[in-house]
Amino acid sequence: MFHAIAQQLSANCSTRRTLLRSAGIAALAVIASRARAAQPVGPVMGQLSAYMAAARDREVPAAVVEKAKHHILDTFAAMISGAYLTPGETAIRFARAYGGERFATVVGSDVLCGPIEAAMANGMLAHADETDDSHAPSLSHPGCAVVPAALAVGERFGIDGTSFLRAIALGYDIGPRATMTFGPIRLQREQHRSTHSIAGVFGAAAAAGCAAGLDAQQMRWLIDYTAQQSSGIAAWQRDSEHIEKAFVFGGMPARSGVTAALVVQAGWTGIDDILSGHDNFLIAHAPDADPAGLVEKLGERYELMRTNIKKWSVGSPIQAALDALEILRRKRAFAANQVRQVIVRIGTLEAGVVNNRDIPDICLQHMVAVMLIDGTLSFQASHDVARMRDPAILAERAKVDLIGEDELERRAPRREAIVRVTLIDGTELLQHVEAVRGTAENPMPRDEVIAKSRDLIAPIFGPETTTRLIDAVMTIESVKNIRELRPLLQATPVDRSNTKKR
Repeated sequence: MFHAIAQQLSANCSTRRTLLRSAGIAALAVIASRARAAQPVGPVMGQLSAYMAAARDREVPAAVVEKAKHHILDTFAAMISGAYLTPGETAIRFARAYGGERFATVVGSDVLCGPIEAAMANGMLAHADETDDSHAPSLSHPGCAVVPAALAVGERFGIDGTSFLRAIALGYDIGPRATMTFGPIRLQREQHRSTHSIAGVFGAAAAAGCAAGLDAQQMRWLIDYTAQQSSGIAAWQRDSEHIEKAFVFGGMPARSGVTAALVVQAGWTGIDDILSGHDNFLIAHAPDADPAGLVEKLGERYELMRTNIKKWSVGSPIQAALDALEILRRKRAFAANQVRQVIVRIGTLEAGVVNNRDIPDICLQHMVAVMLIDGTLSFQASHDVARMRDPAILAERAKVDLIGEDELERRAPRREAIVRVTLIDGTELLQHVEAVRGTAENPMPRDEVIAKSRDLIAPIFGPETTTRLIDAVMTIESVKNIRELRPLLQATPVDRSNTKKR
């Protein structure tokens, strides 16, 4: 009897606990719902989230479509060539070991994995060297984060080529606006933050959220989770093997942007407006910034049109100097053995980044020496570490003097160069490059972008696959499912021995 009474009491207590727990959960749900309903959404967040949510169905101007194709191809070329450099190989090894589900492409390999891992690996491939694009006003490299994020989530949901292109255009719009609003110079020099990773993560998240088809409310939560993951410090400049730099510029922001999109798509909720209210994102990082910069001329000024494609596969501060040498040689042909001295003047800070570095493609003196001898600069030549010890190269390098100029620094974000070549016969040749080839002021047309991409891809995948990939990107609107690109992005290498490693 006592046992029966004890069982009944236990059952009653259990029932009460269940009821109380259920009531508590229900109450918490009501409170949370009311709290969310009570959260004010500021005008900037309202406009931004609405614009982002509508991007997948919004037509973009024909010029932006064409430019997007250039940047997609340029970034794919950076991924494919980067797959056989040390940072890319480390990324592929990681993806192979921790790949998760097998439905996202790791470029330049046979690896299929989950979208988060694929985005990180492809982001590192895209910035495994100094080949990918850059956006000067925001101090960022958008493509190496945005394109991998759009590809990974696009494959996850099987989006078509037009949606893929629009997701990428959105990513280029949102990412650069973030650091332009926060103040890129202040972020980098005063706070020692990495503008590249901050712009990258917001761009990657926007592209991923667009590919995932998030609505306006979900886009607000996406921005919240992106802000929470925004990170990166400027110490990447001390990285001598380019692995950490590849992670900071491409791998980390692509991974974090995809994570933000997928957790929200899976049902996670968050703060409705991380840009305003108590402890908001701007207060934490840029209290004097005007958040309106995040929506300034959205739909009118497309940041894709202000993003640079590098003609030369070298660090950005070296581009203008190589342009100047090419222009001078067109005006008057000369050989390396006819040169007595080359003086290169660029901005003071830029000079510090590329002055006698131990990585070939970010060492200005070495790249100028190679160009003096070769007459041009291929991807292979800019990554050939062995030539840094070549006596012939060292002899030319000894002729090169690099000078940092405060006046040129004040013209940033323009990356200008003044190059003076003195020949043995006393002739002096002078060239001032104010607009680097591939910038918005001096853009590369389609044929030059294709030529650069072919130089990067063909030595690895061969001419036939390279042509097919180029054609697919240039007609991306006809792609029914972005997964159709996988065979072209994972083609069997024709000869890895041609690929130089750092």
